[in-house]
Amino acid sequence: RMRAYEAMFIFRPDLNESEKTQLFDQLKDTLHKFNSKVKSANIWAEKRTLHFNLAIKGSPTKFREGLYYLIEFESEPAEIGKVNALYRLNENIMRFLISLQEEK
Repeated sequence: RMRAYEAMFIFRPDLNESEKTQLFDQLKDTLHKFNSKVKSANIWAEKRTLHFNLAIKGSPTKFREGLYYLIEFESEPAEIGKVNALYRLNENIMRFLISLQEEK
């Protein structure tokens, strides 16, 4: 049975417009690959100051700001682990969290 989820991402703030668009498309493509249905996908905050510096894995660069992106989608619970694994591989994603939405 499909369940409602929300995914919040913090991206590195130094991406240009083309890289952002490509990244947004990759995130949605990953969900479609695992038979998930995207309900909405929007920039939540552009270059918001972080409470602490974030580094990219394997890079000495630390960022004080991040681009926040929110996706609401429906998916089978068994697919969430696979989606998580692919998102972890993307070097432009500094942090992300996928949470199950309450049923109404």
